[in-house]
Amino acid sequence: MDIYAIIKMKIANEKKEGVQKMFLLIAIYVLILVIFILMMFAYVQIKAAGMKVKDFYGFIEANQMLDKLYRFSKKYEKLSSQDQLIFLVEAEKVFDAFDKVPDMLWEEEYQKYMDVLDKYKNIKMVRWEQN
Repeated sequence: MDIYAIIKMKIANEKKEGVQKMFLLIAIYVLILVIFILMMFAYVQIKAAGMKVKDFYGFIEANQMLDKLYRFSKKYEKLSSQDQLIFLVEAEKVFDAFDKVPDMLWEEEYQKYMDVLDKYKNIKMVRWEQN
């Protein structure tokens, strides 16, 4: 092989690598753009529902806590005084978060919500009778 053929191959390889890098950069840019568009769409949907983003995020966290409280209320029939207090405080946080979002968002969780609310009322009643 002569020197010109080697130089041509090297230049072709460099162009190929440059095209690959450019394709990778374009793909990353497109992915970032898609993520940004999805975030803006979610933001618009939250605003259209008449909520604040902070309230929606609080609802998501409260929904997770509702699941834990539901399992806790079903697992333990008799709670110690300290457990009752913790349950009451966490349940109040969940109720506050659920009050800030439209009912249609938590229709699926309604039964869990009502079960936790019943347990909450029972604990409140027992504590009130003790005092």
